Amino acid sequence: MLFASNSFQEVEVPRNYVECAEVAGKTIKALKIYEDDVDGCETLIEFTDGTSFSSSVSYQSSVKGTLFRGGVGTPQVIRDYEV
Repeated sequence: MLFASNSFQEVEVPRNYVECAEVAGKTIKALKIYEDDVDGCETLIEFTDGTSFSSSVSYQSSVKGTLFRGGVGTPQVIRDYEV
């Protein structure tokens, strides 16, 4: 996650990130954010030199299940399943 305060002074960089050194120093012409029904969210950055950079955030579905014994009080979890 990237956090920034309103004054743009404090930034925390996550441990896992992708650095795109080729775009450093380029001038941005336009920035567009699209909602994508398949992948989630796509960001398109168009630069003044005619190149563009695209990135997307994908939402992966997961299947989870729990075998439990119900009754009075908190259910007893027998086994959790996840794909």
